[in-house]
Amino acid sequence: MIANIIIYIATLVVFLGLDAVWLSQTGGPLYRATLGDALLDQFRVAPAIVFYLLNTLGLIIFVSIPALREGGWSRALTHGAMFGLFTYATYDLTNYATLRLWSLQLTVADMIWGAAVTGISACLGVLIAGPLIRMMVRA
Repeated sequence: MIANIIIYIATLVVFLGLDAVWLSQTGGPLYRATLGDALLDQFRVAPAIVFYLLNTLGLIIFVSIPALREGGWSRALTHGAMFGLFTYATYDLTNYATLRLWSLQLTVADMIWGAAVTGISACLGVLIAGPLIRMMVRA
C-alpha cells in the first residue's frame, strides 16, 4: 500500500509541475486566443483538484503500477502517453464536436500535450518511486 502512495505522490507532483508550466506558458494563451470571453477570469479550484487527483489515480492504476511490475520506465512512458492521448482526446474531441468556439488547432495541441505530459509524468513517477520502493523492501 505504501508503495502505491509513493508512486501516486511522485506522479502527481510531476504532473502538476509540468501542467502548471504548460498552462502558464502555452496552453493558457492558446485557450485565451481561441475561447476569449468564454473563459473564466479565475478557474474553479475544486474541479481542477478533482481532475488532477482522479487522472493521477487512473494513471497509476492502469500504467505506473503495471510498469513497475513488468517493464519499468519505458513501458510507463509509452503506455502513459497512450493513456494521456485517450483521456485528453475524450475531452478535446467532445468539445470540438459540441462547442462553437472550440477549434481544431486547440484540439490537436491539447491532445499532443495530454500524451506528452501523461507519458512523462508516468515515466518520471516510476523513475522516482522505483528506487524508494526498493529501498523500503530492503529495509
